[in-house]
Amino acid sequence: MREYLIGTLAGMAALGAATAGLAQTAYPTRPVTLVVPAPPGGGTDVFARILGELVEPVLKQKVIIENKPGAGGSLGVTHIAATQPDGHTLGFIWNSPLTASPQTLAVSYTPDSYRPLLSIGYSSYVLCAQPDFPASNATELVTHLKASGGKLTYGNDGIGGTMQLAAERVFKKLDVKVRAIPFGGAGETAKNFLGGHVTFYGGSLPPIIPHVAAGKAKCLLLTSAAGNAALPTAQGLDAIGLGAEETVLWWGIIAPAKLQDALAAQLEKVFAEAASTDRFKDAMQKQGAVHRVLGGKDTDKLIRTELAAMTDVAQAAGIQRKAP
Repeated sequence: MREYLIGTLAGMAALGAATAGLAQTAYPTRPVTLVVPAPPGGGTDVFARILGELVEPVLKQKVIIENKPGAGGSLGVTHIAATQPDGHTLGFIWNSPLTASPQTLAVSYTPDSYRPLLSIGYSSYVLCAQPDFPASNATELVTHLKASGGKLTYGNDGIGGTMQLAAERVFKKLDVKVRAIPFGGAGETAKNFLGGHVTFYGGSLPPIIPHVAAGKAKCLLLTSAAGNAALPTAQGLDAIGLGAEETVLWWGIIAPAKLQDALAAQLEKVFAEAASTDRFKDAMQKQGAVHRVLGGKDTDKLIRTELAAMTDVAQAAGIQRKAP
């Protein structure tokens, strides 16, 4: 308890120090809207609401969460990019609308259309097999994939989604074929996997973790470079020498492209300090996510690198764009 209180007080002091910098810019002059391109209730929405509550005392204005789902998140990103660059409208996003949706939808934005302020952490995708599958680690999994002759299948949460692109990115490097079977989300993927309709579950961690605990699945390979404490039996891509091919579900904050540098720097600081509080770290851990704060420049580099990789993978897989 003493360590928790010390950490909380330190976080409050850091957030308070950021207030002075914001005051010098006469910002904000009205409530700040944090646009979330997803429905209420999911992990992205939960993280956005907690961050909003944490920064309100610093901004001295209400932070309004505005959910704008649709078209794989691209409708919300389009809205964010088109707003006035005065810092009063920001976006709390996950990476799929920025790097995966452009592979299947004719979106109107590029990385030059918005300004990343920071990213706050990530969660791996994972490939899981039935308990009797003849592999107990990632290396053995690769051996079986190469010997399968393209007969194995993996469920995923939609054509051109981040999970499919993450998996295909790895399969391309391994020079193996595993047939993708799309479903309407990770929950539906898990249901079909448990029913024996696909060889592997491919999706986010939360839907499969209870089934691993019940002995109904064993998870072998994560799409992150490193492992994840939420699934200690699964290995990251580093274990098979493909750490550079990491593709994960990550979250961050973006602003309109022309937001002034000084204000962008202040907002990056305020949100980074809020994301580093014990309350936010605890929320991420409960979702099986890994806390990792990257600044605006590193997040911009991440987006551009991931977008290029996803474009190559989508083209190789024959994924076509359609009108939004």
